[in-house]
Amino acid sequence: MTSERPTPAPAPPPAPDSRPRELSPGLRMAVDFGPLLVFFAANSLASGPKLMKVLAATTAFMVAVAAAMIVSRIKAGRISPMLWISGGLVLFFGGLTLWFRDDTFIKMKPTIVYLMFAVILGYGLLSGRPLLRMLLEASYPGLNDAGWRKLTVNWTGFFLLMAALNEAVWRTQSWDFWVAFKLWGAVPLTMVFAIANIPMLLRHGLQDARKTPLPPEQ
Repeated sequence: MTSERPTPAPAPPPAPDSRPRELSPGLRMAVDFGPLLVFFAANSLASGPKLMKVLAATTAFMVAVAAAMIVSRIKAGRISPMLWISGGLVLFFGGLTLWFRDDTFIKMKPTIVYLMFAVILGYGLLSGRPLLRMLLEASYPGLNDAGWRKLTVNWTGFFLLMAALNEAVWRTQSWDFWVAFKLWGAVPLTMVFAIANIPMLLRHGLQDARKTPLPPEQ
């Protein structure tokens, strides 16, 4: 009588790789700036009074941001801290916009957001708590303490400047000019300022400038 060897159990399937993945440059651009383009496209294509147009654009913006967060989670395996912040701000202030239905609040909203970021970063500087570092350390690999401090000072000043500029524009110019300023003024200024910081960051240890995030636009 021969003994039969037990059949080995099949090996379990490999666990899915749950590590974060890098988005392709095109997809990252779509996630970062697609919702903003949706807002301006919806504002341009919607018909009716200006308030109804911006309400329709705000609704489209909120949907596009939620979609960007879902795409990031599926394709990259995570939602970046900056996308969490921008998504939360868009959904929160977008909800307030739809609730109040007031064009003055809509025009003041970027000022509120800029000042909020300036106060948070300024508090981190005064209290010695590197809030920007805790939030974005993965996006600035190798950046040393001096680099984080200078970056925080620079963005705090930039947010204060943008808050003052937004107030000056909406209080002295027409609605159409203000909307154009948000697209052709505020967004390029933010991108140029972020790029202008890169040489300083490289001098303070930054290893990969390609992953440098941009702050949320409202």
